[in-house]
Amino acid sequence: MDFNQTWPKASKPRPIVIIGAGGIVNDSHLPAYEMAGYPVAGIWNRSPDRARRLVNKFGAGRVFETLEEVAAQEDVIFDIATSPQVHVDMLEALPDNVPVLIQKPMGLDLDVADAILAICRRKNLTAAVNFQLRFSPMMLAVRDALAKGFFGTLTEIEVHLNLVTPWHLFPNLVGDPRVEIVAHSVHYIDLIQSLVGTPQNGVFARSYPFPGSELTDTRTSAIFDYGPELRCTLSINHYHDFGRSHQDSCIRFEGTDGAALCKLGVLLDYPKGEPDELWMGKRGEALQQIPLSGFWFPESFMHVMSNMQRYVAGEDDTLVTNVESAWTTMGIVEACYRSATRSCEPVPALPVRKDTA
Repeated sequence: MDFNQTWPKASKPRPIVIIGAGGIVNDSHLPAYEMAGYPVAGIWNRSPDRARRLVNKFGAGRVFETLEEVAAQEDVIFDIATSPQVHVDMLEALPDNVPVLIQKPMGLDLDVADAILAICRRKNLTAAVNFQLRFSPMMLAVRDALAKGFFGTLTEIEVHLNLVTPWHLFPNLVGDPRVEIVAHSVHYIDLIQSLVGTPQNGVFARSYPFPGSELTDTRTSAIFDYGPELRCTLSINHYHDFGRSHQDSCIRFEGTDGAALCKLGVLLDYPKGEPDELWMGKRGEALQQIPLSGFWFPESFMHVMSNMQRYVAGEDDTLVTNVESAWTTMGIVEACYRSATRSCEPVPALPVRKDTA
């Protein structure tokens, strides 16, 4: 069970210009680029002091004072790490014909995803969205196993989360009309569509609020209909605050021949997290733990940037999370939200008993 878990690094990486200086840049982008040895030309943020702190902490080039300075940089890769509400503005500020990696999601709804796709096409941008779960070591291994026929016919994909998420770390989500699917489960939806495509027969989904929470929704159930062979479900609960013993964070893949179970460790005791785990085995045998070359955070951020760097340099044939693929993910997300507005089929009532004399 020797499956690929890494992405080759670029041989001649371009300097990276980061737009945004939030927690994700501090926790993932900059550590990943430092790990890969990729140069960072500098950082722009609406608050220059926040950018300056990260530049000083990581030795990340310079602080750009204006977006005009950012746009003037040549032979670089732009890394938009802002909130999705301003992705359109950031893309419009960039010059035409440049490479850009956009932080997920691709907007908060399909209308914004449409606008982002249109901008990227009009400006001829080499654009991808940072749906980096695809590039985590354990998911690269699952993808390789699927390609090599390890699972046989794939029959099960189940995403199961039952844990407590510290939503207070994400105050920007308060007031958003859509939260759980577009901000969190979008990772799993993107992974699934990248492995097995769009659900041919549609989706069923419901998202629910938690009593007393300021957030619109934080719990989701979903079924993706791929026909009679593949059962695909999401069961997501971010409010199991009853101790660690029964918390769970995993994605299970099963087929006629083999199975894999992936533990998403970073989500348990977030943001400290636990180690990721990958377990694999053939039918009739016990699953065995597979040693991992790294974890979802920050290794996947290194791999997704490696793909961007290598594609721009002609070393990779495919830009894996290109905006067309990302738009497909957002289409499934939109279908989930539209499903949530439709009525369920009523359950038939028990017939009235008609006693006879």
